[in-house]
Amino acid sequence: MEWIERLNNAINYLEEHLTEEIDYDQTAAIACCSTYHFQRMFAYMANVPLSEYIRRRRMTLAAVDLQGGHEKIIDVALKYGYHSPTAFNRAFKTIHGFAPSHVKEDGIVLRAYPPINFKITITGVEEMNYRIEKKSAFRIIGIDQPLHKEIEKNFEIVPSMWQKAASDGTIPKLAAMMDQQPMGLLGVSVCNDIEEWKYFIAVSSTQTIDATLTEYQIPASTWAIFSGSGTNLSIQELERRIITEWLPTSGYEYGNAPDIEVYINPDPQNAQYEVWIPVIKK
Repeated sequence: MEWIERLNNAINYLEEHLTEEIDYDQTAAIACCSTYHFQRMFAYMANVPLSEYIRRRRMTLAAVDLQGGHEKIIDVALKYGYHSPTAFNRAFKTIHGFAPSHVKEDGIVLRAYPPINFKITITGVEEMNYRIEKKSAFRIIGIDQPLHKEIEKNFEIVPSMWQKAASDGTIPKLAAMMDQQPMGLLGVSVCNDIEEWKYFIAVSSTQTIDATLTEYQIPASTWAIFSGSGTNLSIQELERRIITEWLPTSGYEYGNAPDIEVYINPDPQNAQYEVWIPVIKK
């Protein structure tokens, strides 16, 4: 219950600062996790990205302000962080379906998005196979690319990286250099609050690299390792279940290490994989 309480405290912080620039780092600190992990947990549990939730809440309140008739559109736009009337108009229309200038018309239908409140629900009908392992630090080698601080914007970056790596010969090159555990192609999200956020397509290896590759040291950690099979979509479903079903009642919380996807058989339609989540005991 403490874990859920921290999430709700973070939501309260968001509500208190909707008319200001939201500090994602502070929001995550209230939830006692990294900025990346908070956004990830929020998206899986609320079924909406954090940035979209904030936009919906702001436009809900903006509509109430405009219907009250005491504020001008430009003032309401500035109140909720939109310095461009065009940007405010676009955001308002995306949520409500019409421009803010129409808000007082008779019969107009507005959309309201109330604040989220997280609660424990009974789930977990399907089994989840996992193991807890302590691992020493290990070195990965591969290619990397910066990630955006709003994680939903990375949904285009990461797939395009994999497509390029498959077409330009990087994946077979890396596969030939794999020589230590974990054995498989790795998708590694380095998203702590100290380093620049990056995504690696890599393998675990002790071999010397050339100028086309880079290396990174995965720190010694305790990992919750979940196995699965299916398609690329099924690994996303497994990750969702880990966060929404396993983590809240596991006795663990996120540790300060990268998230790792291990593709044992990387066939997109018949994949065998593991999801490695860094954990610490509560």
